[in-house]
Amino acid sequence: VQLQASGGGLVQAGGSLRLSCAVSGTISSLAFMGWYRQAAGNQRDMVASIIRSGRANYADSVKGRFTISRDNAKNTVFLQMNNLKPEDTAVYFCRGIYEGTVYWGQGTQVTVSS
Repeated sequence: VQLQASGGGLVQAGGSLRLSCAVSGTISSLAFMGWYRQAAGNQRDMVASIIRSGRANYADSVKGRFTISRDNAKNTVFLQMNNLKPEDTAVYFCRGIYEGTVYWGQGTQVTVSS
């Protein structure tokens, strides 16, 4: 299983970005998919996650602004980020769990200017 994250960039505060995580193989076989972020000097924290049933979970800091979704036909998980804030600046990573093994994609940089 390989995960390929993309969609990061530079955006002004209040703007939007959509991150994509393309999964090699069948996404429906992954029990868990999530987006994490790591700001400089900080630990990597969970931003949003979605399980096979479609149930999503969000960090309090992004509730109401970010939406995680999965497109099984495209084997892709998305993170729609709206009303971005400077504190959302970080490297974003996607993570998947398949048969008990954790897989990480490479990071994609999101920078929000004030």
